[in-house]
Formats: sequence, C-alpha cells, structure tokens
Amino acid sequence: MSVSKAGQAAPRKNTALPKARTLIEALPWLTRHHGKTVVVKFGGNAMVDEELKAAFAQDVVFLRHAGLRPVVVHGGGPQISAALDRFGLVSEFKAGLRVTTPEAMDVVRMVLAGQVQRELVGLLNRHGPLAVGMTGEDAHLMTAVQHFAEIDGERVDIGRVGEITAVDTGAVTALLDDGRIPVISSIARSADDGHVYNVNADTAAAALAASLDAETLMILTDVEGLYEDWPASDEVISRLTASELEALLPELASGMVPKMRGCLHAVRNGVSTARVLDGRVPHSILLEIFTDDGIGTMVVPDGAPGDEPPAPPAPSSAPDPQQATHPVPTPLEEQA
Repeated sequence: MSVSKAGQAAPRKNTALPKARTLIEALPWLTRHHGKTVVVKFGGNAMVDEELKAAFAQDVVFLRHAGLRPVVVHGGGPQISAALDRFGLVSEFKAGLRVTTPEAMDVVRMVLAGQVQRELVGLLNRHGPLAVGMTGEDAHLMTAVQHFAEIDGERVDIGRVGEITAVDTGAVTALLDDGRIPVISSIARSADDGHVYNVNADTAAAALAASLDAETLMILTDVEGLYEDWPASDEVISRLTASELEALLPELASGMVPKMRGCLHAVRNGVSTARVLDGRVPHSILLEIFTDDGIGTMVVPDGAPGDEPPAPPAPSSAPDPQQATHPVPTPLEEQA
C-alpha cells in the first residue's frame, strides 16, 4: 500500500470516476432543460433497426427521469408501404407525397396506430408505466383540411393527405402533467368534410412543438445533419439562424425540405431550438442535449445568443411568456 508524506494511505484510483465526470458535464444542460417540453420526431433508420429502437426508447425515458417532458411524434412510411403491398394496393407518390386513397387511408391508420405506435409504446413501457399512445384524431389534437399537390403549376388531388389547420394540446398537456410520455401518430381529423387525413410527421411534430411552447424540437433522420455543400462536401452545419435556413431552403434536397421547414416553423413560433439529428447514431438524443459536443444541425431564432450552458437561474427570474396561439406549417414532401 502506498503511503503519502503525511503518513496517510493514498486514495485508491476509482475506475468509476469518468462516469462522474460525464454526469457533471451534463449538469448545466440538465439545469437548462429541467421541466421543459421536448418534442421528438421518431423516424428514419431508428424506426426499423431493433438496437436503435431500443436505444431511442432508453433516451426518451432518460429525458423523462431527468426532469424533462418528452413528447414523441411518429410516421411510418416504410411500414405503410409494406402493408400496402401485402394488401395488393399500389404505393404511388406525386410531388413527393403519397397518394392516399380511402382504401390506402384505412391501411395508414391501421399501421400507424395499430403497429408502429403500439411497438413504440411497448418499448417505452419496458421501463415503467410511462407511455400513452394517441393519434391526432384523439381529443381533436390535430385538425386538418385536404392538401393538394402542385405539379407543373397545376393543383393535383392526391387523396386523403392533410394540411394541419389547428392543434388542441389539452390532452397532451394533461398526460405530461401526469408524468406520462405521449406517443402520437401523425393522423388528423378533418376540419370540414368528415374524413381522416394522413399528415406529414415532420410537419405534425413542428406544429405540436409550437403549440406546446416546447423548448426543443428534435427530428431524427438518416443523415448527419444539414450539409454545407452537398455533394461536394460532407461538412455538417452545426448551427444556423432562422433567416440563414430560410435562404438555404430553395437549394435543399427534397428529403430535407419538410424537416427544415418544420425546424423553421418551430423556431419562428416560440420554440427555442430545433435540431436535425442522425438517428443512426445510438443515443443521439442524449448526445445532443446533454453533452458539450452535440451532433447534428441546430436551428435557432434570429438574434438568439450562443448555446453555451447557462448558470442556474436566480430564484427571481421570471418565466418566459407563453404564446396563446400559433400558425401551423404547410406540409411538403416525404409523406408517410
């Protein structure tokens, strides 16, 4: 046994010390986000890879136990296409949107609410009685009107594809206040014709984040983030303002348009940050929220300060004002 000059035994090397350092690194971020609502859009490879699904569920439950209020919104494009094939229905897309006939809408409803949602709720509830599934139809959560595609300047009917016109967050807020994790399928009730509509999940997540006055919107996808000069470079833009993003939108690949439009809508309607993350990276949510490095692309409102972790607020700090109403974004591309 080694002995110090003072005649006392030297402290043993603690192999768990790196874990403590990691927890301490997360402390300022925990302080910032404690009690705040975080909306996470679940999609991409994280939806179909078993290990990534399990890691996603762990991340969301961790957020809940760390004092945040997570809400999950999901679509299910690959699962819907597979189900349509099984039923002998053709998957057709126009202007990047799935043509959704009444028969296809029945399948969309069945897959989103009866398959994808139930599996995700089950994964979350392995960690405790936390997750509750619902769709945009429930409690008038999301209301929509029919959305028409535009092809060569002409308005084209693509069936039961919806454009969100209103969000009623009462049921979601009640679940959050009860300590639950809402898991929401991107289906909306009609505002005028009695139909149910298939809604782009990125658009639904953005509209819900704005209406909940969420701190953060997080969109999982299958790329590292927004590339600065793709395909010439794979350099990812780590941070940009709403105006910078708006200027880039016309140049983006079609697959990124609904995600970045959703981010833009969110930060212009009260959400502090919106982030696009690589869902292929295990625990990407925790890496983004609770570490100094972070991953992906973060969008902030114009004039926002840097994203350095702040000191804990003084007791006299006033809460941010709540916005009563929010417009909703227009859906584009990548329909479920």
